[in-house]
Amino acid sequence: MTSMTNVEKFPRTKALDLAKLEADVTAALPPMPLRTAPPPVPHEPLPEYVEHQEGVSRVGQLTAEAVVRDYEAAAKEIEAMGDELISAAKKCEAMTADVHTAIAFMRDTAASYREEAKKIFKRIEECAVFTEEVRRTCETVKRRMMEDGTVA
Repeated sequence: MTSMTNVEKFPRTKALDLAKLEADVTAALPPMPLRTAPPPVPHEPLPEYVEHQEGVSRVGQLTAEAVVRDYEAAAKEIEAMGDELISAAKKCEAMTADVHTAIAFMRDTAASYREEAKKIFKRIEECAVFTEEVRRTCETVKRRMMEDGTVA
């Protein structure tokens, strides 16, 4: 058995032209848009509660300004949440007033039902008393008629 060396296993190929390979890859890619600088950030004045100290480097000033602006933005968002909370509280107060109105209406309606029940109760009992009186009167008349012998 003869053994083959690596040189014998792989036939010789021509040398790789890296410049041509780069040109081929670049040609295959879609054109890239030109990179432009981001728009400049508008310079806002510092919040009134801070001021630069003398002797601070430009990098230190810019870093301090960036941090205080982030904190100020967060503080404004917190205040905005407070405004939303106030708005929600006002809605709750309005709803509470509506609830009190509804409760008063329910109490008035329940009182009206009780008054109506009282009237009907009294009327039914008056009818029952009247019916009892009619029944007794009828029995009395019937008994008298039997006693007098007028009933055949």
